[in-house]
Amino acid sequence: MTTVVEWPSEAAERAALGTLTDLIGFHAARRPEKPALYFEGQTLTFREWNKRSNRIANGLIEAGCGPQTRIGYLGKNDSRYFEVMMGCAKSNTVLTAISWRLALPEIIFLLSDFDTELLFIDVDFLGYLDSIRTALPAIRKVVIIGSEVPETEEFDRWRDRQPDAEPHVKCQPDDVVLQLHTSGTTGRPKGAMLTNANVLNAARHAESGELGAWSEDDIVLVPLPLFHSGGTCWAMYAPYVGAANFITREANSAYVLKALASAPITKAGLVPAIIQQIINDPAFDRRNIQALKIIGYGGSPITVDLLRRGIKELGCGFIQMFGMTETATMGTTLLPEDHDLNRPELLTSCGKPLGDMEIKVVNANGSELTAGQTGEILLRSGSVMKGYYGKPEATAEVIRDGWYHSGDAGYLDEDGYLYIRDRIKDMIISGGENIYPAEVEQAMAEHPSVLEVGVVGVPSEKWGEEVKAFVALRPDCRATADELIAHARSLIASFKCPKTVEFLDALPRNPSGKILKRELRAPYWPDKTRKAN
Repeated sequence: MTTVVEWPSEAAERAALGTLTDLIGFHAARRPEKPALYFEGQTLTFREWNKRSNRIANGLIEAGCGPQTRIGYLGKNDSRYFEVMMGCAKSNTVLTAISWRLALPEIIFLLSDFDTELLFIDVDFLGYLDSIRTALPAIRKVVIIGSEVPETEEFDRWRDRQPDAEPHVKCQPDDVVLQLHTSGTTGRPKGAMLTNANVLNAARHAESGELGAWSEDDIVLVPLPLFHSGGTCWAMYAPYVGAANFITREANSAYVLKALASAPITKAGLVPAIIQQIINDPAFDRRNIQALKIIGYGGSPITVDLLRRGIKELGCGFIQMFGMTETATMGTTLLPEDHDLNRPELLTSCGKPLGDMEIKVVNANGSELTAGQTGEILLRSGSVMKGYYGKPEATAEVIRDGWYHSGDAGYLDEDGYLYIRDRIKDMIISGGENIYPAEVEQAMAEHPSVLEVGVVGVPSEKWGEEVKAFVALRPDCRATADELIAHARSLIASFKCPKTVEFLDALPRNPSGKILKRELRAPYWPDKTRKAN
């Protein structure tokens, strides 16, 4: 049974909040000296967070960033990201976080496609700066986090010279506040536009009880990359209820275990690959996680065996969350009481829809299917994105009559649990990263020896899935697997590149010439009932 958390006086007030500006102001007034953000030995209170956000908002306005201007952020996890996020909210500009794991050409494409006018960039990526400036003259100002170079400003110095008065810029619940990039079946990234209302609607689940019991006493671990919805949206639950986030620079067992040893962290948002790293790490010590009550996980397939080990070794409750960037990660939850090791079939489920989330399964004609019948999963709630930035046709393709068409295939059982069996789209999820085969295929096809290539996801104990390429070479041409993988790495991010390559004389095709990826994939999933999560 779901536990409903009572917030007698605050719940009604928070329910009336319409924007992120309202949220940060609410806590700055009610609990000004309470810690809100922990990062690398520093603590930021709600009052300080609010003041710094004001300064950033005023700095953006001074730089000529008008309403809905896109503000780029390229950097690893840092408390400053949340200062920028709230600064964008207060100035009615839009934070567009860019994956630092992408290759430079991909980063430049996104910054250009999103019409970025001001860029915050981490010192770790200064090597990209000259190329970005040359390719994107529309970026009028660059602020460096952690350093200062000619024709830029250092973040702290730039922020602190701005006035800390409230900017009082008018913003509405339907204004876009956050734009996170996703990918389409063509492999081209798209910007999913999340409004104030979308983000707050998702964050409110922290007090509904549908994600377990949350309170202002929680300290919530945020290790996942903030350019992911799984990082940023997870991080919004804590400030909604007045709790604190503990941010780690990167998502790996070393950072996570150090964080768990240094603070009484009560909740953590992870992906299966990190759970596996933690329990396999020689430094893991159960005594350092006594305060940990809940691990929220999702983002990639997880095996029942790993769940069993995780529950046994970590000794806390597990909550699985199924959603996507386009729904601010909202969808379904599998609660701790559903993680019953005596019911392994239930562990292959994604759980039940959240209270305000409508989910239905339809066939190719759009007719709703009954329990047990597999079709495309559709979702509808206040968390569904406004659309894809600058792509009305792509938006119209996936949002129809308010329903988001996920591209995932699955079914609802008679008790309302959702099971995912495959993907209508070809997307591969590896270690929490979305990878589209078309993009990988395009990169590999540029090698002069490649005649045709098909890319699929195959099971991986470490990553959930990994990329495998099937290649047919041109007549009289030769190439090794290592050579083709290295070629792909020169064009796209390394995490997208194949881990293995198998050479075939020809790829299987249907009568119309389309590669039969189901045949390529089938030998690797014969006994797997969970192909997606």
